[in-house]
Amino acid sequence: MQTTIQQDATHQLPQAVEPRNPGMELDLDWVRAVQANTSAIERRAATLPGRRSVKKEHQAAWLLKAISLIDLTTLAGDDTEGRVKRLCAKAKQPVRAELLEKLEMTGLTTGAVCVYHDMIETAVTALDGTGIPVAAVSTGFPAGLSPFHLRVEEIRQSVAAGAAEIDIVITRRHVLQGNWQALYDEMKAFREACGDAHVKAILATGELGTLRNVYKASLVCMMAGADFIKTSTGKESVNATLPVSLVMIRAIREYYDRTGFRVGYKPAGGISKAKDALVYLALIKDELGDRWLQPDLFRFGASSLLGDIERQLEHHVTGKYSAGYRHAMG
Repeated sequence: MQTTIQQDATHQLPQAVEPRNPGMELDLDWVRAVQANTSAIERRAATLPGRRSVKKEHQAAWLLKAISLIDLTTLAGDDTEGRVKRLCAKAKQPVRAELLEKLEMTGLTTGAVCVYHDMIETAVTALDGTGIPVAAVSTGFPAGLSPFHLRVEEIRQSVAAGAAEIDIVITRRHVLQGNWQALYDEMKAFREACGDAHVKAILATGELGTLRNVYKASLVCMMAGADFIKTSTGKESVNATLPVSLVMIRAIREYYDRTGFRVGYKPAGGISKAKDALVYLALIKDELGDRWLQPDLFRFGASSLLGDIERQLEHHVTGKYSAGYRHAMG
């Protein structure tokens, strides 16, 4: 059983370094041709939780895989250096050592740690030597309505401080007004400001009105060079949902089919249960394939999700559910 868990959770497909999405010229004909059958999308999404069921050691393996794909996040107004240091410690040791020993799992970490700009240096220092990247939210997160030059400068400052990944927020009104050129130009400027740091474009899908708008915004951001597209800031009233995820994943697949470049996907906000993580992993496997089940192409934006996964893993090992306080973030 332990051998199965270890093989399933750590299996890496043979791969070269994935080339970054360089973007392309804005293709308005492609964008305008987008259609979205909302009722069909919702019906498909409604079937997802029941379509795949993994049990016992295979479920444990998938949950360990999910941990490796988490952007462990703290984005609170009362964040302190101590909290960020504890979060980084959890990223380095996401599951208690005795559980990992019984699962015969070594070297497990989260995919990244995500913080505000002010906490980048603290996180970088705490994670030094681990290979765990620091992601920073930027561009006036979460509303994205600060002056444009300040948003661009914030990206540059975050990269200079050591962030390897930048989560930017788009201007939602560009989508709502159908101003695709403005969205493209904005995203392209953000990508250029990031330099070698990878950029995740947060669409704030709960504020875009329609699934068609979500698809169009996804395409435009990828055309402008986004390395990832991300559902939400986590601060909207509606965050990651399965219908939205299906639409964004289909946009990623169409972009790859046309250009040959893979773009990553990050659902964020509201994913707090292990069973939900399994549904998202199954969706990615079905729609995009195993290559996207690696940290360079898929992340969960989450914090409490890790605690529930650890609790489920303890149940797998011991047959008992433990109290939540045994799985604190730090």
